Amino acid sequence: MPKLKTHRGAAKRFRVTANGKFKRSKAYKSHILTKKDSKRRRHLDTDTYASEADAKVIRHLLPYGRD
Repeated sequence: MPKLKTHRGAAKRFRVTANGKFKRSKAYKSHILTKKDSKRRRHLDTDTYASEADAKVIRHLLPYGRD
């Protein structure tokens, strides 16, 4: 069977943790930041985990992440 290709867009957006969960960045942190207060911008900086429903799809896009 041939090697599977990694979905490059997903590879740039998600990282696999040691427990097999997927870390992701939060949205709304790229532009128009002047109207967002400091607390909101600071909280958008922290990483979070992809939901279990999304993780199932991401697992197919990143075939060589941890299982």
